[in-house]
Amino acid sequence: MTLLADAHELAPDLVRLRRDLHRNPETGLALPYTQEAVLRALDGLGLEITTGRKLSSVVAVLRGTATTGPAAPAVLLRADLDALPLQERTGLGYASRTPGAMHACGHDLHAAMLVGAARLLAEQRHQVAGDVVLMFQPGEEGHDGARLMLEEGLLEASGRRPVAAYALHATTGAPLGTFANRAGPALAGSGSLTVTVRGSGGHSAWPHEARDPVPALCEMVTALQTAVTRGFDPFEPVVLGVGVLRAGTQASIVPATAVFEATLRAMTGPALARLRDLAVRTCRGIAAAHGLEADIDYAEGYPATRNDAGEAAFVADTVAELHGAHRFTPGERPAMVSDDIGRVLAEIPGVMTSLGALPSGLDPAAAAPNHSPSALFDDAVLPDGAALLAELALRRLTAERGAAAGD
Repeated sequence: MTLLADAHELAPDLVRLRRDLHRNPETGLALPYTQEAVLRALDGLGLEITTGRKLSSVVAVLRGTATTGPAAPAVLLRADLDALPLQERTGLGYASRTPGAMHACGHDLHAAMLVGAARLLAEQRHQVAGDVVLMFQPGEEGHDGARLMLEEGLLEASGRRPVAAYALHATTGAPLGTFANRAGPALAGSGSLTVTVRGSGGHSAWPHEARDPVPALCEMVTALQTAVTRGFDPFEPVVLGVGVLRAGTQASIVPATAVFEATLRAMTGPALARLRDLAVRTCRGIAAAHGLEADIDYAEGYPATRNDAGEAAFVADTVAELHGAHRFTPGERPAMVSDDIGRVLAEIPGVMTSLGALPSGLDPAAAAPNHSPSALFDDAVLPDGAALLAELALRRLTAERGAAAGD
């Protein structure tokens, strides 16, 4: 049987695992149920497994037997595990049973696909010309789990740094079963801004006797949009979006403080720093004009994700040979979403590839997107994703061994 046929034989098990994880989502860095489910799914495969100290991560090393010794190369395959703080509204029979948590970004699929790849590679161990590091990562959704795993020795797990890293990410924004990536900048770097405008409270009937922070805050939010469009070249992709506003407890009370939180995104570190400085300067100026103070906190987020050109082409070729050329689409432009896989790809060459997982018959242009409480993902992509991850590891290690032999 072929690797792809073997993967389809595994499909029922992968669907069961994915739906179990979907029913029992966990957010953040502590994912005890998810970690235990992954460990059970990997049991008996002959892997060297370690778990995280600061987070519920799993790192499993599969030692191939096609070549051995200290010079054997390694590759890394990654899946993120955490859910989002959302109340699910899909109506699925296996919808989340955890109030306020939902796998709305496909991480349950990612985990199941990587488990599938592990099983396929374990069955083909005699063809694996090196080691495969399986990275099961919590805390991608804003908790920087990749950084913690790197600090805990992820890249040294097999005894040598991997020569390449590969990850798949499910999306509802592409037709079912289609793959896409692009070389170079792929995903944005990010940061978060929290602005607390401080005035003095009072009665809404006598606003002149208070120092109302609300109008100043509203002015900041609208002024930031203009500042971005006037402060950056229209062809330089940057985003500043305000997602949180908090002020007051009752209509008749002038609050003493008002707060907003914003996300900042750009494709380069310098552009992100310029965006941060512009936002801070704008908010401080408006606060001063209103006779108020502004406490401004900026938190660094994830670095931009850059796909290695050679690895991106390698993935495209592998998709074409495994699934057919019609299943791969070159990415036209970067996406402004962020992912801490960028931390791994800053250390070793690799690529993040998207996988269309929208159920058949739905229009990607009209479907609920990732991070929506109504987002739907199709289990049908599980064997195809698992087979691609396994095939990438097999081919990359074989190529590395061939290059070493040529030397």
